[in-house]
Amino acid sequence: MRVGVLVAALLLLFSPAVYAQAQLTITTEPNAIVWIDEIRRGNTDASGKLTVNKISAARHSVRVRAKGFKETSTPLLPGRRALAVKLLPTTDQAELTFQDAEIAREKARGDEALKQAADLYREAIKLRPAFPAAYVGLARVLMDLNEFKEAHAAIDAARRTRPSYAEASAVEGRLYRDEAFDDEALRSFRRALREAGGFQPEAHVGMAKVFEDKGQFAQAVAEYRAAIAQLSDSEPVIYQMLGAAYEKMEKPKEAVTAYEKYLELAPNGSYAAAIRSILEQLKREAAGDQQIIP
Repeated sequence: MRVGVLVAALLLLFSPAVYAQAQLTITTEPNAIVWIDEIRRGNTDASGKLTVNKISAARHSVRVRAKGFKETSTPLLPGRRALAVKLLPTTDQAELTFQDAEIAREKARGDEALKQAADLYREAIKLRPAFPAAYVGLARVLMDLNEFKEAHAAIDAARRTRPSYAEASAVEGRLYRDEAFDDEALRSFRRALREAGGFQPEAHVGMAKVFEDKGQFAQAVAEYRAAIAQLSDSEPVIYQMLGAAYEKMEKPKEAVTAYEKYLELAPNGSYAAAIRSILEQLKREAAGDQQIIP
């Protein structure tokens, strides 16, 4: 990460506005997806409302997408605690097909479903060749299918129409990591951070995983913590990753804290049962009752 970007990120992290946090209620179409500063924060309910916790008193960007409507981005001015976003219906077939592809990717279970999602992305691209978001969505599906060469081609195509694209760089980093090209992965993740002005939690998590692969657990912990700070506890699974990294560092006290935070945020999460089964043992180790066995 360049010094300028690092300084900017630290100034943002420690500015008073970051700590003056409150709730934000967004009103729009029912079952709409909401992003704040390109971080997905959830879906609106049947009445079209979504309440988001821990929004800093600073300027933000809100992006909203709903099936059958044109996607809209709008600024959120400092201090606002309610925002109404009006979406306009669309007949753009490329946009509608892209929405179908995104829904299909999220619901996909197994290779056949992933291939169907990939076909929808390709159809959207055929209808609108300059569609960088569709290329990135296609790359994500192809990565899940282990079709790495084709996924890289999709990322390259996205960059031809949007050269500075943080999400594309983060996905590229994940591709390189899956291919065991750690140095290339780190370069892509760092590019994502530069392109996003330091705010790119997917890149931070990706870098953390690369550092874990290298056995550099202190660096991994730092990246997980950076991602957590940017996500405002909207992704509990990162606390599970953080706890696992602390276990590898033989720091049971810190692991317990991370795991307990995961359970607080996701008591019925997919890792909850496994964490509960080891938590008491870790607490005993943290108290010094037993010698830790590597």
